[in-house]
Amino acid sequence: MTIRVLIVDDQMMVRQGFTVLLNAEPDIEVVGQAVDGLDAVARVAELAPDVVLMDIRMPGLGGIEATRRITGPAGAAVRVLVLTTFDLDEYVYEALRAGAAGFLLKDASADELARAVRVVAAGDALLAPNITKRLIAEFSRVTNSPRTAPKGRAGDLTERETEVLSLIAQGLSNAEIAGQLVVAEQTVKTHVSRILVKLGLRDRTQAAVFAYETGLVRPAGY
Repeated sequence: MTIRVLIVDDQMMVRQGFTVLLNAEPDIEVVGQAVDGLDAVARVAELAPDVVLMDIRMPGLGGIEATRRITGPAGAAVRVLVLTTFDLDEYVYEALRAGAAGFLLKDASADELARAVRVVAAGDALLAPNITKRLIAEFSRVTNSPRTAPKGRAGDLTERETEVLSLIAQGLSNAEIAGQLVVAEQTVKTHVSRILVKLGLRDRTQAAVFAYETGLVRPAGY
């Protein structure tokens, strides 16, 4: 199955560069480009891509609000992968809250870019351990309008589910969690599904955010 991708960036060179890289992959097809957030919302409605590569800072409607509109109820099937740089961390937090499935640095290699598209298209979150801890640790601290974290729902989780949630928040994949807990990967998938249902969350990214916002997980040094 080919993964259909929409690239959103106000810089033509960036759009074209990512298009060339992704179209070289046998299972990925760039079906369109958008120059800003408003264009992105319209193009998603028109093209129904599987994955949107979304820049954050663009003229007019920015990437965060565009992500929020795209991942709303009517567009929940679309996965948004935010493109960013480290000096834009504060925007990444808001993008995750807006519904982004993950984030990727703009200087990522071609292999990393393709892998990221496949990961989010498969419904997983792109949570690289080396940067996720730092980003999500800052998440609650920098936001100007923190939402009310539904701490009570965490009590619905079993001890094992809580343990799995903690490892998700640390950026571990299902295979890595299975290895650490010495269980089958399918067992981890079952735990993850139950966690999302119990907490009313859409994906692993939202689960990781929940874990940090509720204090279930606290990054080292905080």
